[in-house]
Amino acid sequence: MTELRFVSLGFGADAVEYQAAWDEQRRVHAARFADDIEDTCLLLEHPPVYTAGRRTAENERPLDGTPVVDVDRGGKITWHGPGQLVGYPIMKLPRPVDVVAHVRRLEEALIRTAAEFGLETTRIEGRSGVWVLGDPVEERPARGLSLDFDPRLADEEFDPRMNGPEYAPSNAGQRREDRKLAAIGIRVAKGVTMHGFALNVNPDNTWFDRIVPCGIRDAGVTSLSNELGHEITIAEVLPVAEKHLREVLENADLRPRDVEPAVSTA
Repeated sequence: MTELRFVSLGFGADAVEYQAAWDEQRRVHAARFADDIEDTCLLLEHPPVYTAGRRTAENERPLDGTPVVDVDRGGKITWHGPGQLVGYPIMKLPRPVDVVAHVRRLEEALIRTAAEFGLETTRIEGRSGVWVLGDPVEERPARGLSLDFDPRLADEEFDPRMNGPEYAPSNAGQRREDRKLAAIGIRVAKGVTMHGFALNVNPDNTWFDRIVPCGIRDAGVTSLSNELGHEITIAEVLPVAEKHLREVLENADLRPRDVEPAVSTA
């Protein structure tokens, strides 16, 4: 694995518009494919923006018609904005490309980052990203009705956006539900990765209440500051995230994962 180069594109007052960052990703991607540069991770903040991956459904977008940027990554709709550390690792992977293994490495780096601040996070089977686990259902606070009748459990069309703060993604911590700390969505083109991760450090998470984040209706979102109960800044998190991204990505075994051969039942 080659050394990973970090490039800070802009934070705070210098936050980078999404389209400008996407253009820069494509420029760096072309240079990495041509071996003109080494593996590179772009780090930045965005001004507020909703972006939708290829699997986003129409009924997951903002109800008020807020513009959404459709992008060529995997995953569904999410939000980027102030207080969120965004990283775009642009890396050449060996063939055959193992996309899932790359996602798992990004998750691992972010799990280690959160742990350094004293927050335990994990993965959830079938849901990419980094998560804070909620309490068991029977131990969660009641909301005036038995959780046995939680409409989200029986109604696939239930829309949290139309049911007030009781079901808002930003209030998942109050409900003691599973909540996502970091989202991951990538694309691999010509063996080189694009897009990446968004780690919620201290954003206004109510931006997520206008959408169905990542298409998930029965969980929510959180941030380092929410979970730790005190303000954490991008400036504090940036060197820690760089350290763990470097440790995980530079030392990765890039051989594809072993896949068990199918067993015939004939």
